Amino acid sequence: MSTHRTSINTLFSYGFRPFFLLAGWFAVLGIAGWLWLYHNGQSWAGGLPASQWHAHEMLFGFIAAAIAGFMLTAVPSWTGTKGFGGWPLVALTLLWLGGRVALALVDTMPFYLIALLELSFLPVLAALIAWPLLRSPNRNTPLIGVLFALWAADVVFMAAANKANPALASAALTFGLNLVLLLITVIGGRIVPAFTANALRRSGAEPRLRSYRALERATIAAMIAVLLVDAFLPGSTWAGCIALLAGLAQAVRLSGWNGHRSLGEPIVWVLHLGYAWLPIGLLLKAAFVLGHFGWAAFWMHCLSAGAAGMMILAVMSRASLGHTGRELKVSPVMAISYLLVALGVAIRVFGPALLPTSYLQTIGLAGLLWIGGFLIYCVVYTPILLQPRLDGKPG
Repeated sequence: MSTHRTSINTLFSYGFRPFFLLAGWFAVLGIAGWLWLYHNGQSWAGGLPASQWHAHEMLFGFIAAAIAGFMLTAVPSWTGTKGFGGWPLVALTLLWLGGRVALALVDTMPFYLIALLELSFLPVLAALIAWPLLRSPNRNTPLIGVLFALWAADVVFMAAANKANPALASAALTFGLNLVLLLITVIGGRIVPAFTANALRRSGAEPRLRSYRALERATIAAMIAVLLVDAFLPGSTWAGCIALLAGLAQAVRLSGWNGHRSLGEPIVWVLHLGYAWLPIGLLLKAAFVLGHFGWAAFWMHCLSAGAAGMMILAVMSRASLGHTGRELKVSPVMAISYLLVALGVAIRVFGPALLPTSYLQTIGLAGLLWIGGFLIYCVVYTPILLQPRLDGKPG
C-alpha cells in the first residue's frame, strides 16, 4: 500500500483527525481571505455585508469543524463505543467542505443548493453522535440538542442571507456564538481544572484547586441567561447586567483553578489563557452596553477569536497528541503559536481604542498574528494527524 493511501486511511480513521486538520487550515485561509476582502474593499455577493460572511465562516466553518472533531472523539470515550471512522467520516468531511465552497461561490449557485450544502453538516454530525449517546444516557446527552440549536441558528442566518436582512443575520450569529460560549463553559469547566490537577500531580505538587458546586451551577445558569437575553433583549440594560454577573462568576470560577501554577507547561497554561478571554469579554460587553465605553466596543472579538479561538487551539493541540499516543508536551514553537494568537486577539480587541487613526493597520496586524499562530499549528500538527498512532493502537 502506498504512503499516500496509508495517510488517507489514517486521516479518516478517527474523528479528530480530519476536522482538527481542517479547522487549523481554515483558521489560516479563512482569515487570509477576510483580510483580502477587507483591505481591497470587496463585498460578499450573498446579500449581506462581507463582515457577516466572515463571522459566519469562523462560526460555522472553523468553530463547527473543531466541535465536530472534539465530539466525534469524546463521545466514544464517554460511551465506551467504537470511534467514528471510514466512509461515514469521509462523507461528513465532504459535507463540511461543501458548505465552505457554497458560501465562497454564493453568486454562482442557486440558493437552494447553497442552503442544502451548508445546512446538511450539523444534522448529520448530530445523528452520528446521537446513537451512542442515547444508548448509554449520560450527562453529555444534551449536546445533541446544542448541535440542533446551533443548526437552527445557521438556518436563520441562511434565511437572512436569502432576504438580505443583516439584522436577522446578526441575531443568528450572536445566538450561535452564545451557544459556543455555553459549551466552553460546560466542557471547559471540566477539562481545564482536571488537566491542571493532573499536570500538578505529575510535577509532584498538590493541586489545591477550588471548586464550589453552587458557583458552577450559577456560572452555567448565567451563561444560559446571556443566551436568552441576547435573543430577546439584545443591547438592553438587562443584557449588560447579566453579562456583568456572568463575567464576574466566570472570573471567580477561573481563579480557583490555579492557572498561575502551570506557567512551566504551555499545554496547560494555554487552557487558562484561552478561558480567561471569556470573563474578560463578558465584562467588556457589560462596560460597553451599560457605560457605552468606546474601548470596550470590540468585546465580541474577545469572546469569538479570544475565548472560542484560543480554547480550540488549546484543545486541538492537546487532544491530537493524546489520541496519537504522544507525550502530552508541546514544543517551544507551539508556545509561540499560543502567544501569537493571544497577541492578535489583544490587538484586535484593544488596538482600535489605542490607535484610532490606524484602524486598517490594526486589523491587518491582528489578522497576521492570528494567521501566524495557526500556521505554526498546521505545520506542526499536519504530519501528526496524517500519521498512525505511535503506540500502534487504533485512533
